Amino acid sequence: MQAAAQGTPLECHAGGSKRNVGNPARRAQPVDLGAFAGIVDYEPSELVLTVRPATPLAEVEALLAANGQMLAFEPWDAGALFSGTTGKATIGGTVGAGIAGPRRLTAGGARDHLLGFHAVSGRGEAFKAGGKVVKNVTGYDLAKLMAGSWGQLAIMTELSLKVLPAPRSTATVVIEGLSPEQAVRTMSAAVGSQVSPVAAAYLPAQGGRPSQTCLRLEGFAESVALRRDQLAAMVATEGLATACHDDAPATLWQDIREAAPLRESETLWRAHLSPSRGAALAEALDRAGADWLLDWAGGLAWIGAPAGADIRALVAAEGGHAMLMRGPDHVRSSTPIRHPEAPALAGLSQRVRRAFDPAGILDPERWG
Repeated sequence: MQAAAQGTPLECHAGGSKRNVGNPARRAQPVDLGAFAGIVDYEPSELVLTVRPATPLAEVEALLAANGQMLAFEPWDAGALFSGTTGKATIGGTVGAGIAGPRRLTAGGARDHLLGFHAVSGRGEAFKAGGKVVKNVTGYDLAKLMAGSWGQLAIMTELSLKVLPAPRSTATVVIEGLSPEQAVRTMSAAVGSQVSPVAAAYLPAQGGRPSQTCLRLEGFAESVALRRDQLAAMVATEGLATACHDDAPATLWQDIREAAPLRESETLWRAHLSPSRGAALAEALDRAGADWLLDWAGGLAWIGAPAGADIRALVAAEGGHAMLMRGPDHVRSSTPIRHPEAPALAGLSQRVRRAFDPAGILDPERWG
């Protein structure tokens, strides 16, 4: 509150696993929120978890797993990509950055599972929004704003999250050798069918390994087995070879959600676009000499860019938007981190930020 009165810029963090995302020349004063940790309330039968933001993500997931439940948006520790250190991700930072894994395709993102929160705005005012029940209709749905805001609207001090039962059984169908166009078409057909995969991703050929189109099924064992066979039959009608796994290799989906094949890329981009444009973007990236993988059935592309490649222009040409997630200091200092907004949208974003933080004290230079 004193900082709000004085107009001192603040950079609030707990684990700090994503502090390297953004402009490296920020001058905001670091504020450690590590004291805001711990489980506030958890009743498994109610499918709601209330927790303080600095609680380690691993601790939250372990608690839920012990009760046969999960965070359905499949968050992950971003430290390996952005800071080089794992184990520091917190639930608040994960929700604040909108981190979600492959299951986002069908389960939605963090914003769809944040029921309510307590926070302190840039005005220095404590407030709360939403509630602790799944069917919540109290006031404005500010949770949709807070998730993915990167702490630039307010600092959350407590979060209530919807949780779901963990699947009883999983299976992954891997189709080898498809082109990007074939893969996107196959993923789209599968997602739109009664087979209902919860996740769909494409890994291009690499190091002698053929391309892999990965489709994950979840549910009761009998249902999973039946849908796995239906999916294999559907693919077989196209004359494509499949390899079926009752349990996917332990690291397959972890590597996809953490963009592990691109971990060594010096400059890393994340692009969102219509899944139907994923194949065209992949082909443009190949021509530019970039490394990449597709998730969310083609709607998310992780891109390892070579020097001089105009990734943002390639993504924009396919109707998408790209965010620079990692790169050398000189690149992050000279390149807009976020995709430039259209004037009308930029004006709306500015008005929302001013409503919560009129003095601009919450990490105002993060995006350059």
